[in-house]
This record gives sequence, C-alpha cells and structure tokens, in this order.
Amino acid sequence: MKGTGRLAAHPARLIGKAMLAPVWAIQLLTGYKSFLDNPLIGSQRLNRCGLHSWRVRAAAALTRWRRRRLARHVRADWRTAFDRDGFVAIHDVVPPGDFAALRAAILAYRGPAREMRQGDAITRRLAIDPAMLSAIPALRALLARSDIVALFNYVASFRTTPLHYIQTIASHVGGNDPDPQETLHADSFHSSLKAWLFLNDVAADEGPFTYVPGSHRFTPERMAWERRRSMADPRAIDRLSARGSPRVGPDDLAAMRLPPAEALAVPANTLVVADTVGFHARGLAERSGERVEIWSYARRNPFLPWLGGDLLSLPGIAERRVGWVWAFRDRFESRIGQPWKSAGVRGALTGDHTQDS
Repeated sequence: MKGTGRLAAHPARLIGKAMLAPVWAIQLLTGYKSFLDNPLIGSQRLNRCGLHSWRVRAAAALTRWRRRRLARHVRADWRTAFDRDGFVAIHDVVPPGDFAALRAAILAYRGPAREMRQGDAITRRLAIDPAMLSAIPALRALLARSDIVALFNYVASFRTTPLHYIQTIASHVGGNDPDPQETLHADSFHSSLKAWLFLNDVAADEGPFTYVPGSHRFTPERMAWERRRSMADPRAIDRLSARGSPRVGPDDLAAMRLPPAEALAVPANTLVVADTVGFHARGLAERSGERVEIWSYARRNPFLPWLGGDLLSLPGIAERRVGWVWAFRDRFESRIGQPWKSAGVRGALTGDHTQDS
C-alpha cells in the first residue's frame, strides 16, 4: 500500500510541474529573479549554457536604449554623476527656506502605518496617498517637479511614477539577529530606481546609505561574476542571494575590480537617487537611532521595449497603489506572505506609539 501511494504521488508531481512549466518559461521574459522558486532560472545546466547571462545582457541593453531616449530631459550634472557612479546625491533639493515647513508637516502627519522587523531594525512606512497629498500640498508639488520626475524616469529607464512612502528606519531596537540590509547586495539582475530624501541629518555611524561607485555597469568582470554565481546550487547559498538579491563581500568586489563601498553621510534635505542593480547597503548603525525619509521605488519588467504605457502611473491610480498592494497581500497572506504588519494610525517618528481605533 505504501508503495502504491508513492507511485500515485510521483505522477501528481510530474503533472504539477508540467502545468507550471509555461509559467516558469514566461517568467524568463520578466523581472522574476528567484533561483529557488523557478527551476529554469535556477538551473545550473541552463545557466552553464548562458541563460542567466543572456537575461542580464538583454535587460542591460534595453535599459541603455531607454535611457538614451530619456537623457535629454535630465539636468546634465545630475546625469553625469549618475552615469559615472550609479547614484546621484543632490543637496538642498528643496529650497532651504521651504524645507523646514515641509519637514514639520510630514512629521506632524498621522495615517495608516505598516512596520517590518529585519534583524535588530524596524522599518515603518506611511503611504504617500491621496489623503497625505491633500494634507501636505508642498509634498505633492515636490513629487511633481519636472526636474525630479525626469531624473526618476532616467534612473528607472521608464516613464513611470514610483511608489512613494514616508519611511522611518529605527536601528538597534531589540533582537539578536543582524539587519540583512547592512550587507552589500544588488536588488536584482536588472536596473531599478530607489530614492531617499532625508528629513534629518545622517551621520557616518547612523546607518547611512552605502553604495559601491560604478557597480551599476555590467563590465566583463561583472558579467563573469554573474555567470559564476548563476551556476551555484541555489540550495547551498544564502537565501536572499538564492532569491535573486545577491550578497557580496570584499573578494567579490575585488574580482569585479570595483572600489570599496562609499557611505553617504549627508545633511537633511539631501536627495539620493540610485540604480539598485549596483551594490548597496544600509551602513552600520553603531547606536540606537532613527532616520526619516521620503522613500521612492520603481521597478518594471526590464524586457519591455517601450518607455511608457504604465497604466498604474495614471493620476488617480498612482497614488492609491500602495494601499491596494497592502490590502491584496493582507487578503492572501496565507499564500504569498505579508511582512508589512499594520501598526495602526501613527506618525513617522517611532516615538509615536498611539494607535487609533
């Protein structure tokens, strides 16, 4: 009887794999990145034949092509800095006379908040949604500024509206595990946008944004490294790398002929915009503290050959997406997980622990 059960189970597994095979194949032409969850992406045999390398090269070529078409809209000095380093840091991005009022309005605002713990750090996010934009008109105007929009589009390589949040990082708030964001990593195999407009000064020992200059370029050394890592058994490496967000150490950087990471200790009112295909991290925080920022994120299918066409970027839709994403993951938490737990109605500062009913 036991043998019969095993025989029955084996065909069921084969049928299941056969049904999923078209999905796995389609994912090859998207930004899907997990070597663990897609047996084609994680196939050592296929990657030995060049599958991963092809995905990286094709995505990078299309990114360059799209950026060439968007380049003329971007301030020349910002574009030069980004092309060279993979990030650009813009001081006093908000006129200094206006910044204090904007910061005060953001810190005074209270709305639905979500929190996630990673190691000994807690990240709190408030969606920049219609309610917040209505309450803080200066924030709406800032996010609509043509020079900032053009820079975001260029780095993302698409005409797309990022997801925007007020984000707070609280460091050393309990827990024995290290913060995984403090390890140098790339977010994926293809380019994407992340941006931070810091609302408070960030010192070198307070978890500053850290980036390896020039690591956004797919040089021959980077491609050789990508090929080697793609042929590793995804079950034998750390889980985050196996899921497509590779962690790197000093030996990896040396193999790719890359310089050490640079920590960006910056004053408040500094906007940092980066391509997170480059190696980056949250710098080590040597003491408890928090930083508050306007955080923006955009990542589209890297194989799309056009610049726009993002219906989710339409006015009236774009500013509601975060709430929809949270609600969707809440509804299907048992199937897809939901790391962002509701924290009630709160402000950005972690000292605000009052939860409205």
